[in-house]
Amino acid sequence: MLINLHPRLVEIQRGHCHDPFAMLGLHEENGSRLIRAFMPMAENVEVAQIGPMKRIQGTDLFEYRINEQSDAAIPHHYTLRWQEKSNGEWYEAVSPYSFGPQLSEFDLNLFSQGNHHHIYRFLGAHLQTVDGIDGCLFAVWAPAVKRVSVVGDFNGWNGLRHPMRNRGESGVWELFIPGLCPDDLYKFEILNQHNDLRLKSDPYAQAMTLRPDTASKIVAPAKHQWQDQQWLSHRESWNWQHEPVSIYELHPGSWMRHDDGSFLNYRTLAKKLVDYVINLGYTHIELLPVMEHPLDQSWGYQVTGYFAPTARFGSGDDFRYLVDLCHQNNIGVLLDWVPGHFPKDDFALARFTGEAVYEHADPRRGEHREWGTYIFDYGRNEVRNFLLSNAVYWFEEFHIDGIRVDAVASMLYLDYSRDAGDWLPNQFGGRENIDAISFLREMNEVLHQLFPGGLTIAEESTAWPMVSRPVYMGGLGFSMKWNMGWMNDTLSYMENEPVHRSYHHNNLTFSQLYAYTENFVLPLSHDEVVHMKNSLLEKMPGDDWQKFANLRLLYFWQYMHPGKKLMFMAGEFGQWVEWNESEPIDWALLQHGTHQGIQQLIGDLNHSYRDMPALHRHDFDEQGFRWIDCNDAAHSVIAFMRQEADQHLVCILNFTPVVRENYRIGLPDAGCYKEVINTDADIYGGSNCGNAGLIETEDKPWSDFPFSAELTLPPLGGLLLIWNSD
Repeated sequence: MLINLHPRLVEIQRGHCHDPFAMLGLHEENGSRLIRAFMPMAENVEVAQIGPMKRIQGTDLFEYRINEQSDAAIPHHYTLRWQEKSNGEWYEAVSPYSFGPQLSEFDLNLFSQGNHHHIYRFLGAHLQTVDGIDGCLFAVWAPAVKRVSVVGDFNGWNGLRHPMRNRGESGVWELFIPGLCPDDLYKFEILNQHNDLRLKSDPYAQAMTLRPDTASKIVAPAKHQWQDQQWLSHRESWNWQHEPVSIYELHPGSWMRHDDGSFLNYRTLAKKLVDYVINLGYTHIELLPVMEHPLDQSWGYQVTGYFAPTARFGSGDDFRYLVDLCHQNNIGVLLDWVPGHFPKDDFALARFTGEAVYEHADPRRGEHREWGTYIFDYGRNEVRNFLLSNAVYWFEEFHIDGIRVDAVASMLYLDYSRDAGDWLPNQFGGRENIDAISFLREMNEVLHQLFPGGLTIAEESTAWPMVSRPVYMGGLGFSMKWNMGWMNDTLSYMENEPVHRSYHHNNLTFSQLYAYTENFVLPLSHDEVVHMKNSLLEKMPGDDWQKFANLRLLYFWQYMHPGKKLMFMAGEFGQWVEWNESEPIDWALLQHGTHQGIQQLIGDLNHSYRDMPALHRHDFDEQGFRWIDCNDAAHSVIAFMRQEADQHLVCILNFTPVVRENYRIGLPDAGCYKEVINTDADIYGGSNCGNAGLIETEDKPWSDFPFSAELTLPPLGGLLLIWNSD
């Protein structure tokens, strides 16, 4: 019977109490002191070393009224002992309701303003010591709800056991629970204003259980001892615009696996990957999202644990080991990062309180129809803060060197992939998502300020201007942008039979009209080798010999063209089948000379790109490029120069399977040019057609150049020549 009970005690018994601390713990009532506890799983309860508590009839509330004359001094943080109904066993713990508020008003106010760059240090679950007592502080943002409780293994997942303290207008709830340990599992149970219950993983959890489980994990403080101080110091002054950046993109779950098909741990992956990347000459790796996600088939792009390295490959310290080992071997680490959308899985961010919290409430702004996902509400301070602090977290806690921001175009446009009438214009009547633009600018400014030399790279597929220009100039502030135009034009051209290429010559030359409007990365990414698009090798026309020759020529074009480089795994040795995330890439192909040749070429291209300033110093500047001949559509041949100071490189590409003998090109300097790379060399699997390594110039002007030479152009081949001043 609950008739004569204080209304708040009735609310506690029913699980509806908004302020449990008002009634639970040590209180003074009617001139006397009492300890009150709510123990819905207990048969008997006592205050340790003091005396038994009395159950309030008809409830799971227990009280102990303190006798000031006979009771010994009761400690502020008193211990409760209780006997479980389920097994009759006795347990004890310091009462969570003996502790005051732990989060400062300063931190809560910063969070509410959207300006707390390190809010992940306060929200979530954090082991700490309060007044000499070890435990875990839980905190979660859940606005406009009746109750939030911590549930877990430690309380039988009973949402009545540990209701949290509400921190007022901030919408944050907190509770310090003594005695908890690393790897304890937990979630938050939320009772909303409609009396609907939601059981949610922690948005700020720094570890989660392996799918299909969805619980959050308490993590121990990081134990990894970083050894990358020299790398980080160098990064601060690294002039990346004028240095080589060659990125090896990979999916950790399918790059390589154990013989039984199980995933490699981050540590095992690191040891194998670092040696491989060093040998091929890449400067960076880029990992498809390593944040926790429930579905392997999403490749990590439908994130449910934004702060949790996926348990598929190990712990947070295991991932730190991978980054550290890369840095010790002068390899940068980039992560794919997904602020553009999140999945509708009921255990995660979606409808977090039963209402739209992280997503925009109106589906015309809050849903990606084609992806079946929600869109973040970039205009809400706490949501912006969640995303901003998440980006900071990966840089600060894991020492990463940059993020590649996925699907930026979907963030910029309110009508992205929407039918007419299925989107809402902004306050000025336009299609631009002003809140998302503001967020991206703030994110880029903060990251570049906090982590000098760190990179932010946009996957942005439209003509949005100044993506990679500073915010103070009116840009979005990214370091670089993927050049999707170059990629689409190039692949479209290469997929044509050579006999038809002369009609599409513009696809090769058009990129020079805009190549320096942004800081471009030239991507041959995972998106081009999935969903029935075929592998890069299989895209190439012709018989097997021509396919391999075309692929070598494609890679040569990528490395000679201005812009930083990106290659998805398995492209470096010419995998036949398109990428399948459920299987490792086909390493067995490296038994064959043709695939070894592709890999050898990639290594030589990377090392040439890194060693020759003319190939990287002016990747974003037109002074590093000059056409020699861009008009020979009839023969499908182009020739151009890459230049830096006294280094003059000449690049000639023949996109037909016809050997072009006595082919004359203009040259800027008299003397001898050395053939540095010939993609048709036998070491690459070619026919070894070329110029015996050297070309002598003639004093014969040609194509506005004072000198010229006659060359043999190999079939479907590229030549890199360097002027020898000696």
